[in-house]
Amino acid sequence: MKITVLFASPNKNGSTAILVDNFKRGAKENGHTVEVLDVCKMNVHPCIGCVRCGYEGPCVQKDDNEIIRNTLIDSDMVVFATPLYYYGMSAQLKIVIDRFCAYNSSLNSRHLRSALLTVAWNADDWTFDALEAHYKTLVRYINFKDMGMVLGYGCGSPSMTKRSQYPEKAYLLGKSL
Repeated sequence: MKITVLFASPNKNGSTAILVDNFKRGAKENGHTVEVLDVCKMNVHPCIGCVRCGYEGPCVQKDDNEIIRNTLIDSDMVVFATPLYYYGMSAQLKIVIDRFCAYNSSLNSRHLRSALLTVAWNADDWTFDALEAHYKTLVRYINFKDMGMVLGYGCGSPSMTKRSQYPEKAYLLGKSL
C-alpha cells in the first residue's frame, strides 16, 4: 500500500514528528511505502472560493497543491499529522484540506484509507473533541475509510511525548495496516 502522510507541524522535530516517525517505521516494517509531505515547507495558498476548478481542477492557483493532489491521487492512504492548535488542526493542514475542493471528485472516488496522528499539551478528556469531530466529518464526506487515530494527550514537548504511550500507539497503527 502507498501511504502519504500530510505532516503539518511547523516544528519539524516536535511531538508530531515523533508520532509520524513511529507510524512510518511500523508501516514500512509491514511492507508499505510511506511518503511524508511536509506541508509547512510547501507553497500552498488558501482556497479563494472561486470554484473555477468545478470541484475537479485544475485550480487557478499555481502552487505546490498540485504536488499534493498528484501524490494523494496516486496513494492508497492519507495520514493527517498535526499538532492541536486551539482545539483544531494546524493552519497549514487546514489550507491543504480546503484545497481538496479542486479535486473533490477524484478523492471521493479513490476511497482512500485514512488516519489521524495528533498531539496536545492538554490532557483533559475533551481535548481532542473538536479535531476528532472534524476528522470524522472529513472521512465521511470524502468517503475515506478510517483506519484509526492516535490522540496524544499530554504531549506538550518531545521529551513528554517520548515518555508517553503514544509513539508505541503510532507504531502499532502503522504496523497494523
